[in-house]
Amino acid sequence: MEMFYSTELAIPLYQVGLLLIFSTLALFLGRLKLALLINYLFVLYWGFWLSRGSLIGSTVYEIDQFSLAYIGFGLVICILALIGFVHRSHE
Repeated sequence: MEMFYSTELAIPLYQVGLLLIFSTLALFLGRLKLALLINYLFVLYWGFWLSRGSLIGSTVYEIDQFSLAYIGFGLVICILALIGFVHRSHE
């Protein structure tokens, strides 16, 4: 639990602004699932790509299996969501 209290993550302000703009536009257009996907992608980017130096070390070969699995499942979820957006069943 100490790791969560001592972890610092610096997120650029323009990225927070982009998240706010994209999420707000998606919600105004009534696209709740798209807004959730946008938020998920930003969190995935901030959590793993932006802070990759402190999480995985200096090289890609130092990624532990849990982080690799989390990134992989996250990308699979995003791909399946995009396929679901494109392939809609008309009821």
